[in-house]
Amino acid sequence: MSIKLLAIELYRARQDVAHLEAQCEALPLSAGEDLLEELRQSRAELQLLRKMLDDKKESSLLPARSR
Repeated sequence: MSIKLLAIELYRARQDVAHLEAQCEALPLSAGEDLLEELRQSRAELQLLRKMLDDKKESSLLPARSR
């Protein structure tokens, strides 16, 4: 996946997490168990995308091996 596509997915994931966090704040703790699980999964996806983007950026900075 290209850096540009990863950045777009990362932005989408950040928006999802922010939206879910706002929903969780509006609910009482006992009423939002399903929402909390969805938020946990969204945060995990966000963390994975961040790592993928960081790895992709690092690998693009490495000098190419001469053949």
